[in-house]
Amino acid sequence: MIWKEFFIKRSMMKKIVSLADYCHPWKLFSLFCGIAILVVGSFVEQAMDWDIAISLLMAISTYIFAPITIRTLFIAEFRKQWQCWIIAIFGLWFSVDGVYWLYWSIKDPEVVAFMREANFFPSLCLYLICGFLWLHDGRLRELFIRENV
Repeated sequence: MIWKEFFIKRSMMKKIVSLADYCHPWKLFSLFCGIAILVVGSFVEQAMDWDIAISLLMAISTYIFAPITIRTLFIAEFRKQWQCWIIAIFGLWFSVDGVYWLYWSIKDPEVVAFMREANFFPSLCLYLICGFLWLHDGRLRELFIRENV
């Protein structure tokens, strides 16, 4: 019985995100622009914990999870589904801190100890901004055209 309810609710979760949601040209363009800014920033800033690989990893995980997190937080339909909360919380942690911790724990553990706290709040702010930016599931034109009711 519990498994049946899980699969029924799981089929309802398809509404929270779709492959088409990730493939809109305006979203992909904004992702590539963001990655370009991060890569240029890694050369300009010369911070010990900012390189191309971590920029790509964090940007892509944010692209995948940030809209799910924002929809779960702010759309009532998704707030009621506990599966959405699990994905949203995991995605938030993974994109903001988990990828960073995993990458630098493997590459250079001293960087994690020294820079992890300093990275958390800027990454969280960017994650939330991107989540709101990518919240709309549709064409860019649809976002700006207001329907007459």
